[in-house]
Amino acid sequence: MYVIGLTGGIGTGKSTVAAFLEKQGATILNADQIGHEVYVPGRPAFHELVEAFGREIIGEDGNIDRKKLGGIVFSDPKQMTRLNSVVHPRMKGIMREKLQDLARSGTAIAVIEAAILFEARWDDLADEVWVTSAPPEIAAQRVAERSALSLEQVKKRIKSQMSDEKRVSRANAVIDTSGDMESTITNAREKWDDLQRRLAST
Repeated sequence: MYVIGLTGGIGTGKSTVAAFLEKQGATILNADQIGHEVYVPGRPAFHELVEAFGREIIGEDGNIDRKKLGGIVFSDPKQMTRLNSVVHPRMKGIMREKLQDLARSGTAIAVIEAAILFEARWDDLADEVWVTSAPPEIAAQRVAERSALSLEQVKKRIKSQMSDEKRVSRANAVIDTSGDMESTITNAREKWDDLQRRLAST
């Protein structure tokens, strides 16, 4: 099985490219969805998080109340680092399990879709990394149009992420998503076709 790591900042069309790859037959592992799994009672991270942040983060239903946890970590960079040190390795473990299951089931190509692929050190799970790239102004405009956030709020979020340049410098393939959806799909198709040629020749 061949694994693509797909990453990119907010508003750079990662989901569009992931949807295209899924249509081509790739299986998508979405990091956001996997992130929800680590908070489930019974998972190792559940106990680690309660130990780290206290029982007050548990809601009335017995699950971790992510709003309460968010209130603790978003206002304190040290607490955010603490949270990530628990969650990111556990997420990596789940991803590794899922990739092994997919390989056993005969999946040909899997895609790890993750905005923080490099920051969380998940890139070593992939055979190669693709990055979606668009100028910050375009990315910010897209996010502001589809969310309740102001343009300034979005720009702050983009600045807090790893820069586009850093991601691009570490990527095996870069998909220019600065145009419309049609041109993004065309650029993604070029990378997909190139991958198919390379895999066919090995």
